[in-house]
Amino acid sequence: MPHRFFPLPAALLLAATACFAQAQGTAYVSSEKDDALTLIDLGTLSVKGTIPTCKRARHIQLTPQRLLMVACSSSNEADLIDPASGKSVRRIPLGDEPEAFDLSPDGKTIYVSNEDAGEASFIDAASGKQLRSVKVGEEPEGVKVSADGKTLYVTSEVASLVHVIDTASGKLLKNIRVGKRPRRMAITPDGKELWVTNELSANVSIVSTATHEVIGNLNFEVKGARAADITPVGITFTKDGQRAFVGLGRANHVAFVDVPGRKVSALVLVGKRAWNVTLDQAQARLYVVNGLSDDVTVVDVAGAKAIKSIPVGRVPYGLVIVE
Repeated sequence: MPHRFFPLPAALLLAATACFAQAQGTAYVSSEKDDALTLIDLGTLSVKGTIPTCKRARHIQLTPQRLLMVACSSSNEADLIDPASGKSVRRIPLGDEPEAFDLSPDGKTIYVSNEDAGEASFIDAASGKQLRSVKVGEEPEGVKVSADGKTLYVTSEVASLVHVIDTASGKLLKNIRVGKRPRRMAITPDGKELWVTNELSANVSIVSTATHEVIGNLNFEVKGARAADITPVGITFTKDGQRAFVGLGRANHVAFVDVPGRKVSALVLVGKRAWNVTLDQAQARLYVVNGLSDDVTVVDVAGAKAIKSIPVGRVPYGLVIVE
C-alpha cells in the first residue's frame, strides 16, 4: 500500500505566512534628523506616512494610557502623540538635552537622563514640573524603572557605572561598576536580573537586582568583525525571559541570546549600526532600527533571518509598536 504524503512543513509555512499577512498595527520610528516619526504598516511592512514632532526625536515609548511619548533632545521636551489621531496632544518639558527616559508604572512620573547636566530628573507628567533631580555620572543615558516602581537605574557612559536610585526619596543607593560606555538596560521578566549593554566592551553586564552586584558578563563575537566594531546598545527580552535580542551596533548584526545558558544562539545580519530592537506582540518578528543605513530590518524570529529592509527617516533611533 503506498504511503500518503502530507506536506506538513509547507502547510505550516503557509499558515505562518497567512498569519503574518493578517498582522495589524503600526510601528512608529523616531529619527534624529527629520523631526518626524515614520509609520510602518505591520501587515504590508511598508511606510504609510509620517507624523511631525519636535527636534531631534530620540527615545520613544508607549505610555500606560496608550499614547506615544517622544523625547526630543534639541527641543528639551517630550512630544505626547495620540496614535489614533496622529496628532500631538501636548509637549512636556524634560530639561536640558534629554536622551532617554522611562515612566513610573502608573505613568505619572517621567524619569529622564539629562546628558549635558549629568543628572537624572523626575518630571511630573501632568504638570511638566520637575519634582527633583539627582546628580549622577557624566553623560547619563539609559533609564530603567523596576516593575514595582521603587528603583530607578541610570547608566553613565563616561563613568562606566549604573546608578541605583530610590524613587521615593531620590537617594542614590549604589553605583555599580560595569563595562565601558554602558548604554541601555532591560530587566528580566522575573525581575531578578538587570542586563546592561556596554558599547565599548562588546558585552553585556548581568546585575543581580537583589544585591546590585555584577554576577556575570556575556561577551559578543562576530566573525570578520573587529572587537571595536561590536558595539551593543538595544536589548529586549521575550515574555518568558528565555531569550534576549541585542543590537550589536557597528557590527551590523543582532544577537539571539539563550538567557538561561548565557550564550549567543544565533547572529542575524541586518543594516548598518543596529541600534534599538523591538518585538511585536506575537514575538514573531523583531524590528531592528539601523542608525546609519536609515532603515528598519524586520527579522523572522523563528527562522532567525532578516525578511525585509524598510527605508525610514534619517538617522532612525527608536521604534514602538501599537497593535
